[in-house]
Amino acid sequence: MREIEMTSEPLVLFQILKFESIASSGGEAKMMIADGLVKVNGEVETRKRKKIYNGDTIECNGQIVTMRLLDK
Repeated sequence: MREIEMTSEPLVLFQILKFESIASSGGEAKMMIADGLVKVNGEVETRKRKKIYNGDTIECNGQIVTMRLLDK
């Protein structure tokens, strides 16, 4: 498991998958979500624009990442 540091919240699920190279593109990220291959906090998530907040955990392709908001 690794942590992703965010400077603001919320972030959008498909963009996180793309920016963290879990998916190779935004289109691939959206397809992975639509196909039920992504879990947020242990639950299958099919909303591409699901808002992700501090402390949320994302699981996909055997990778687990936890979101952490940086202190300002």
